[in-house]
Amino acid sequence: MINIREISTKKEMKQFVTFPFSLYKDNPYWVPPIIKDEIASFDTTKNPVFEHATARFFLAFKNDQIVGRIVAIINTYETKKQGIKKMRFGWFDVIDDIEVSEALINKVKEIGRQNNLEYVEGPVGFNNLDKTGVLIDGFDHMGTMITWYNHPYYKDHLEKLGFKKEKEYLENKFKFDIDYTRKYIRAGAIIEKRYNLTSLNFSSSKEIMPYVDEMFEIFSRSYSKLSTFVPISDNQIAYFKEKYISFINPEYIKFVLDENKKIIAFAIVMPSFSKALQKANGKLFPFGIFHLLNARKNCKDVTFYLIGVDPSYQNKGVTAVLFKEYAITFNQKKIQNCFRTPELEDNIAIHQLWKGFNATTHKRRRTYRINL
Repeated sequence: MINIREISTKKEMKQFVTFPFSLYKDNPYWVPPIIKDEIASFDTTKNPVFEHATARFFLAFKNDQIVGRIVAIINTYETKKQGIKKMRFGWFDVIDDIEVSEALINKVKEIGRQNNLEYVEGPVGFNNLDKTGVLIDGFDHMGTMITWYNHPYYKDHLEKLGFKKEKEYLENKFKFDIDYTRKYIRAGAIIEKRYNLTSLNFSSSKEIMPYVDEMFEIFSRSYSKLSTFVPISDNQIAYFKEKYISFINPEYIKFVLDENKKIIAFAIVMPSFSKALQKANGKLFPFGIFHLLNARKNCKDVTFYLIGVDPSYQNKGVTAVLFKEYAITFNQKKIQNCFRTPELEDNIAIHQLWKGFNATTHKRRRTYRINL
């Protein structure tokens, strides 16, 4: 018999966060989170995402053993201000037993109906800065700290339970080659001159902080037309500053300014922390922090996390200016491989942006939907 328990205590939350450590034990592609950080991200007193979202956490037990987990999420900005009657679920992990998946999903459906919502979609997080999608292809590729990894049967479970494809995301990679990217260095210089633009580079996190609020304004303007968009609050921006900006290599954050010194484009790239996180195995201390710091300084693989261009400058080649600056930095750092975060399959603009990089799609992921 499967028993679904809603959890709330610190002990239970640790069980929730650590369950995947046993589910993916010895899997060479799964990347564990830092346990303490993951627990903190679910704390309503610490994470400002809960200003506009509610979450309920559930564990599935069978013979007194944890066999699954799920978070039932309602983004209240989405449901009340945008009028999107969506029940979300995320952090979905299960053993290969469809009855466990069904029991967890039924709990999410129940909450959705209680709140007069119209459909369920997942796996998704709280907003656009969270992880999204169940992996459907590319299981033999390393996961990342900003995506979920899962076993191949997750897709089968959801489809057998009546879920249909809602959105599909592609993950791409390409080799960095300074000779190949020289055309972007030339193009970037031309675009800078044509529109009287200036590149802004950094050598310390302290230099970046005054620009972060303005960067998120560009983020909102550039992503607002996407079907997945939910606004990011000022407190969430402050939280992002504190938690992430200081840990991202400052030389991997690039801004483009117009003639009035206003940001019109930005990009954030991160070194790949995947192998370091595997070595840390969920703990910063005593040695995990050293693995992460070493990756921050020496990793030769990078992930493009966010790129945003003000709508008034889209289709003007401004991203060539960003790529010019990255080509110079990556050459200095001897970067070898570039990975991109999940991008919507139907986001034509983003695919056009990357078409000259000779990239290959190595993973696909999907969110699923079922009507209530």
